[in-house]
Amino acid sequence: MHSWAAPRASGPVRASVPLPGSKSLTNRLLLLAALADGPSRLIAPLQARDTRLMTGALQTLGVDVAGDGPDWVVTPGPLHGGHVDTGLAGTVMRFVPPVAALADGPVVFDGDEYARQRPMATLLDGLRQAGVEVDDGDRGRMPFTVLGRGAVTGGAVQIDASASSQFVSGLLLAGARYDKGLEVTHTGGEQVPSQPHIEMTLFVLREAGVEAGEIAPGVWRVAPGRVAAADRVVEPDLSNAAPFLAAALVTAGTVQVPHWPAVTTQAGAALPRLLGAMGAEVTYDGTTLTVTGSETVVGLDADLHDVGELAPTLAVIAALAESPSSLRGIGHLRGHETDRLAALSTELSRLGGDVTEHADGLTITPRRLHGGEWRAYADHRMATAGAVLGLVIDGVSVDDIDCTTKTLPDFPRMWSALLDS
Repeated sequence: MHSWAAPRASGPVRASVPLPGSKSLTNRLLLLAALADGPSRLIAPLQARDTRLMTGALQTLGVDVAGDGPDWVVTPGPLHGGHVDTGLAGTVMRFVPPVAALADGPVVFDGDEYARQRPMATLLDGLRQAGVEVDDGDRGRMPFTVLGRGAVTGGAVQIDASASSQFVSGLLLAGARYDKGLEVTHTGGEQVPSQPHIEMTLFVLREAGVEAGEIAPGVWRVAPGRVAAADRVVEPDLSNAAPFLAAALVTAGTVQVPHWPAVTTQAGAALPRLLGAMGAEVTYDGTTLTVTGSETVVGLDADLHDVGELAPTLAVIAALAESPSSLRGIGHLRGHETDRLAALSTELSRLGGDVTEHADGLTITPRRLHGGEWRAYADHRMATAGAVLGLVIDGVSVDDIDCTTKTLPDFPRMWSALLDS
């Protein structure tokens, strides 16, 4: 970990930024390929810390993942016990345990220090209802052991997934390999956050030939059956576009992102609408998204319940706006890599910002900001948010830029290229 001096933009940023593949899609497709009926190829997947943690987890269980140039070839094998390192990857700690239940032998899960604080009880409760034995010492957190028996009964599962859509996705992704399939009912009073991620899960399941869908509000069903092997292309990670597109807005510049999909289930698809509401001019020609900033950044009043991963970037833009912002519906961000609401409030305030923290969001009133250290809390989206501030505020440094390798293998180089274009 090293402190990184965030570069200041000398004028309007003008750049084209090709993005690596989507982490969310890469890890879903890796997991389905591990459960498939033959070898699969992932074309242009994201190769970063979170996806390497996923490949490592699957290899621990007996799946072969081999690099072939920019692609990965995944060959399923008999699943067996082992020790899985989840790092700080939510998709690994929530998606792999339902697969581990199909292994022949115990599978131990543990990860980074903060990973041990992330809530897991909802997933473990769902697994137990499906007939899986789990030993977590009644902690509801890591470390825990899934006692794989080679098969899972499945059936009806009721969980409160108000804290994370990953609990639903993790169960659904493995459900086709359970004897009775899986029917997951959300019992919480609040809507499941990040709904686009559940839609993404259902989409990739159906692409793999699995009968899967939402059969009633808050009820998802995956039928038992084969998971078809196939070659699949991974879309660019649209959420990782956020800081680069934000650079256009805060510097009154222009940033283009090529290969932007016309139709997608990614949460980042909301960026054109949200940045447009903050004063950007947004155009799309069918392949390239272009965002152009103006001299005025407008505050944002928005419910980000379904797209909470965009909140760190939107919050720092809001701190640079000319009118107040209200970011709501994002209480679930307290259970992400860090408590993102507390982290954003603390770091913006330390640099002179005026932030009011609420149970489910932030109110941000623009004030003149000053330089200083921006702490990332080992959270990649906090780190990239600090980089956006550094474009227009002198003397901003990010204490841990290395954590961006979670989803962007070489963010500092990409950021420098953005400014050198």
